Amino acid sequence: MKAAVLTNYDKNGRKLEIREVEKPSPRENEVLVKIFTAAVNPLDNMIIRGEVKLIVPYSLPLIMGNEFAGQVEAVGSAVKRFKAGDRVYGRMPLSKIGAFAEYAAVEEGALAPIPDYLSYDEAATVPLTALTAMQAFEIMQPKAGESVFISGGTGSLGAMAIPIAKSLGLTVYTNGSGDNAERVEKLGVDRFIDYKKENYADVLKDVDYVLDTLGDRELPNEFKVLKEGGSLVSLRGLPNGRFAKRAGLSLLKQLLFSFAGRKYDKMAEAKGQSYDFLFVHEDGAQLEKIGELFSPERPLETSVDTAFSLEEVNEALDKVKQGKSKGKTILKILEG
Repeated sequence: MKAAVLTNYDKNGRKLEIREVEKPSPRENEVLVKIFTAAVNPLDNMIIRGEVKLIVPYSLPLIMGNEFAGQVEAVGSAVKRFKAGDRVYGRMPLSKIGAFAEYAAVEEGALAPIPDYLSYDEAATVPLTALTAMQAFEIMQPKAGESVFISGGTGSLGAMAIPIAKSLGLTVYTNGSGDNAERVEKLGVDRFIDYKKENYADVLKDVDYVLDTLGDRELPNEFKVLKEGGSLVSLRGLPNGRFAKRAGLSLLKQLLFSFAGRKYDKMAEAKGQSYDFLFVHEDGAQLEKIGELFSPERPLETSVDTAFSLEEVNEALDKVKQGKSKGKTILKILEG
């Protein structure tokens, strides 16, 4: 089969090689998936640059790709939830990525059925953002009646996180460009703040939770609007000791990440708040809950910017690196 392979890490980025490799055979708990579409994400470029080696030390050469949709080709002897012909999607297991290929053997627990109303192209854009939102709220453990500020919530993450937050009974605040106000209000936002007219840090206070999508430059303001004892979960800050412990990393890595994230821990400690970094992991059960939460009448919001072939993977990675996409960049790998 054909696959896009990383041969060496390179902090300046590196071209992937299209190679003919052996088609995998599923182990007893794995599903062989014929991949029709894979999504390309900033995470893929981060892996190429070696920026996640401390979190996940991949061996090279490495078949790249984290997010996909396809059809079950065969199942291992212990697999119970899926059969040949099923439409499935998922985030590849952290320990074994490889979505930029014609086939992948994937642990059963990483997969979920694709909702009937989604095409393969649409479905491939869902897992990372959906699981990110689910796992952020899993860390927060919010209660109905509490509030959350989702920073920069007008993108694909907000399209997942806002409805999930509302399903949990939360009051939701977000900010962004005013031309997105009507769309996110339809998703359930209680207060939209147009960043060109108002600074959220001057408008909000004593919010129970913050979901940070903006990183270092905004974290001081996000802690400012967070109540005393509140919880902030960041997708863009640095990993800290709490993250390393939660991820089950070695004691050495716990010490290293405690040092790396101490700046944010100190910000949180000033008002008895907590800071958690999130690196999303595979979870088919959570992804299946997403499919149940969004019905055909109120479907998952998906958006495809540009489609490339597997052979054009490096052009796709370059496009994502530029950060100007208005939706997900995808690879159409096999016809479904």
